[in-house]
Amino acid sequence: MSTHLRVFAFGPLMAGLLLAAAARTTHAQTFDAVAGERVAGIGWQATPSGQPARRFDLTLDDAVQRALERNLDIAVQRIDPLVQDMVVATAGAAFLPFASSGFFLNQATLPNRSIFDGGGLRGQPIVNDRGSYDLGIGQQVKWGGGRYDVTWDSSRWESTNIFSTFNPSFGANMTLQYTQPLLRGFRTDSRRTQLVVSRINRNISDIDLEETVVNTLASVRLAYWDLVYARAAVGVQRQALALAEQLVADNRARVDVGTMAPIDVVQAQSEAAARRQLLALAVETQRTSELALKELIVGGTSEELWEAEIHPTDQPRMEAAPIDLQEAIRGALDRRTDISRARRQLDVNEATVDNLRNSTLPALDLVGSYQLTGQGGPRLLPAGNSFEDIFGGAGGVIPGGYRDALHSIANADYPIWSVQLRMTYPLGRSADRTAYERARLELQQNRAQIRRIELRIASEVTNAALRIESIRERIEAATASRELAEEQLQAEESKFEVGLSTNFFVLQSQRDLATAQDAELRATLDYQRARIEFERTQRASLGAAGIAVVSGATGWGPASPTTASRSLGGWSR
Repeated sequence: MSTHLRVFAFGPLMAGLLLAAAARTTHAQTFDAVAGERVAGIGWQATPSGQPARRFDLTLDDAVQRALERNLDIAVQRIDPLVQDMVVATAGAAFLPFASSGFFLNQATLPNRSIFDGGGLRGQPIVNDRGSYDLGIGQQVKWGGGRYDVTWDSSRWESTNIFSTFNPSFGANMTLQYTQPLLRGFRTDSRRTQLVVSRINRNISDIDLEETVVNTLASVRLAYWDLVYARAAVGVQRQALALAEQLVADNRARVDVGTMAPIDVVQAQSEAAARRQLLALAVETQRTSELALKELIVGGTSEELWEAEIHPTDQPRMEAAPIDLQEAIRGALDRRTDISRARRQLDVNEATVDNLRNSTLPALDLVGSYQLTGQGGPRLLPAGNSFEDIFGGAGGVIPGGYRDALHSIANADYPIWSVQLRMTYPLGRSADRTAYERARLELQQNRAQIRRIELRIASEVTNAALRIESIRERIEAATASRELAEEQLQAEESKFEVGLSTNFFVLQSQRDLATAQDAELRATLDYQRARIEFERTQRASLGAAGIAVVSGATGWGPASPTTASRSLGGWSR
């Protein structure tokens, strides 16, 4: 067999075999009577409802496109990136500004126990009415890990206390405070690490989706070629049954004329019965293969294709172009989903280790605040030097209100500022230090695991390429074996016609031909499988290949992405 592009068409192969068998009228009549279906599965087959199924011609590209649009595994996995978007939004919400407000009312009636309590010389009880309202806004800042808080509070106070200068009294305060960590929490902290981790996990969900798509499409291609093989295998078994039935008819004719013993008819009938069993198994395999393909390319049992008979129109091809193994390995190391996922998981672990390293630093925070205070309201003026004159307010009242307090703040009449430097540091070997050292060792282990994954990928790609080359040689040998089996059967039939061979050798030649035909079909199918596997090993992996998640001793750790093992349907023989 030449090394140029060769096309193995099951249809032409089966047509040639069947045309040779259909040269005899009795052959065709016997075949139709026994098989009960048309050659090569073309036509109608019964549905569970008893109605004939509509034939549906399907190319490999159409099957792949249908899987992309309808496959339920892909549909489920497509939702995961949207879920991860919500996780990212949740982590980012820690850095959104937040507002707060409050309202407070209070009235207190207090006894007058001394002249200095403010009840006057008559000892009247003191009644205080208070009301306040506050409004604030704050935010955790991503850069530097700082935090700012801006608050505004207003108050009104009215009392029967004779010592009150402003009655009622209106107050207002505006405060700005900023806290900036200088060591621990400056480069990173748990909030920023969680945001980084959630974004990486979002990327991992895209990788998981890609892996699902790659593996599903590989499953579709495998199921398609399984169905092609199963239909061709049914044709082979039908031809073998037809040959066995023809031999039964010929032997009966020879018994009738007295040239053959009746026992030879029984032997041929036994072979025909065995061929019927093999045909039944082949038909069962075809229907099972068709159902496996439907499961991958339909979105539910309500689709028309679910009840139709799939007729694959594409035929397998063998590529003669040489395989560039080194380029394939380089591409696999760049594109494989398992190594991409492992590298993203390593990024997660590095972010976690960075956070643990930061937690071992002393907590040194710089806190700065600035406050403006305003005061307003009617101001009581004393009339004389006596006790009642000073605190009775008989001298008059300077009018005022809440606007005076706002004016004081606008003019910064009463500023208050402060600066603090706070530091805490644990004495001895802290739990944070221990957790960091453990995580650092685990990170070194993760890097070694990635190198192991890279080596395994190179091995898988190489094995897939070697398998392709091996199957090519197998196909050549199987084709030669099938051609020799055909010639052997023709020779045995010719000798049997003239009495130079026996019924046993004809039956043996028929078995050898059926075996050789099935071996050639199997080798061609295995070649398609090997090509699909070779392409898949450069993009995705059957199982999850990742690295362990590094977490801190404090109980906080990044969420691990889902790495459930996946499998290619229909791969096992």
